[in-house]
Amino acid sequence: MKEFSTKQGFLFYSFPLREEEKEKIDGLLALLDISGISELLREKAKEEQGGRPSYDPYKLFAAVLLGFALGSPSLREMETSLCNDLRFIYVLEGEAPDYTTISRYINDVILPQKEELFSMIMKAIFDSCHLAMDTDYIDGTKVEADANKYGFVWKPTRWHQKLDGKIRNLLSVIGIDGDLPEEGLLPSSLVARKLEEAKLLSDGSRAWAGMLGNLTSYLLKVIEYEEKERICGPYRNSYYKTDHDATAMCLKQDYYSGLGSSMHAAYSVQLITSHGFIVSYLVSQDRTDMYVFTRTVDTFHAMYGKYPKRICADAGYGCTENWKYCHEHGIKGFVKYNSWSGERNGRTPAAYELEDDGTITCLGGKKGYITQIPNRHPKRKGAVFYRVDGCDGCAFMPYCRRYMNDKTGSFKIFEVSPEYQRYKQEARNMLLSVEGIEMRVNRSIQAEGAFGGLKQDLAYTRFRRISLEKVSLEVMLSCLGYNIRKYMRFIQKHTEFKEWKAPEGTLPETFKKPSAKRLANRAAKTSQKAKNEQTRDSYKYKKTKKEAASKA
Repeated sequence: MKEFSTKQGFLFYSFPLREEEKEKIDGLLALLDISGISELLREKAKEEQGGRPSYDPYKLFAAVLLGFALGSPSLREMETSLCNDLRFIYVLEGEAPDYTTISRYINDVILPQKEELFSMIMKAIFDSCHLAMDTDYIDGTKVEADANKYGFVWKPTRWHQKLDGKIRNLLSVIGIDGDLPEEGLLPSSLVARKLEEAKLLSDGSRAWAGMLGNLTSYLLKVIEYEEKERICGPYRNSYYKTDHDATAMCLKQDYYSGLGSSMHAAYSVQLITSHGFIVSYLVSQDRTDMYVFTRTVDTFHAMYGKYPKRICADAGYGCTENWKYCHEHGIKGFVKYNSWSGERNGRTPAAYELEDDGTITCLGGKKGYITQIPNRHPKRKGAVFYRVDGCDGCAFMPYCRRYMNDKTGSFKIFEVSPEYQRYKQEARNMLLSVEGIEMRVNRSIQAEGAFGGLKQDLAYTRFRRISLEKVSLEVMLSCLGYNIRKYMRFIQKHTEFKEWKAPEGTLPETFKKPSAKRLANRAAKTSQKAKNEQTRDSYKYKKTKKEAASKA
């Protein structure tokens, strides 16, 4: 049933809507009809209590999407557009709900089923454009939250541990520490019970009054710390008082002073794009992209019931877990790693290569074998030590030993994680292939372009809603608005969605051959700079100490 595109007769203004605008809006309404979301909206309308609504839920949904597509996502701006913009008047057929009605509709109807609405509309867009979601690109950014920057709270882990030690000592002095757990922090319920026991043992003296007062203050602090730790949760260490779900993050562009050096309340936003459309999103509290890759791809799978065949990501996602995840789910993952840029330009080349027979080959071409070192264990889980002999006279020795105190010797010990190294070398070979070149270029165009379109074209640089759930809703509507804006442009111009293809005859890329002389010179400069900084710091410390002594 056509709930969106069916029009009723109404008195319209004397000047009509332009045909090109009408064509785009009619295409949007037809898309919403074929997407099947009217069933979701109808079922949600049945759940609402009360009489007949004062607005058409289908037309209002189309108006909300149009508002986000045109870059006016605030409720006040949308209310003004419903009254004055001919495009909104055409969609709502003269109805003009106020901002409170729009707010209730977004929170009561759209919020509970935002993932289903997003996925159904995107499926309809891709079917209409005859596109597939097999090749995808992922990227993330941090967006500032609508919270007071100065209402900032750290997770009190260290203070809680110190307080726990004070409580244990005090209970030991009182003599009621016999049944305390040896490990873990004492919960507030246990401290409260011990306080009642101490009150029963009290003889009313001044000493007892002091101990009971201290224990009472400790109990209040334990309750405060437990509340802060509950709000932070196990995976983050900060929150803001005006938005408990926001986390302290360092943004690329400082909203207040432009310095980019202070912490702000923010959320991490992950987007998956395909053919220029945003096909999946995830809002999280993580400060790094590395640990949200799997959750973002799982969200894509939950929306569409399948995994991408190919996915490309930048160096912020490169780790063993993400490569292993792609391998286990049959995804061809073109995921960079942290040292990609340095290896590509030859400034920081890989010091060794892992061979198929389990040995390593260093920059000097010498073989390394697994060895055991007495009284020393690898720092990383699953890592082993490799020893390379014959380093005397090697041109790359200054580079390999740049972080060692002893710059001489005839051998070098490398700590190698074989699993990580195999995945890294496999990812490198895939990225350097012609297919990898195409994926990298298209990722920079599509994933970076999506964020550019949201932040620059739609001026979407700060959230307007509070809490993780409502911020996710805001991101969902903004992404849909971005996609609909792109889809309406497609309706008007009937353009094709083409991806960049490597020219015929393109060869696989190779890394720049490292220069031993340049690496040695750079290592010497780095070492000398470190010595100069150490000398300068020592001089400042002695000078400060001398001035303090003279003042004393």
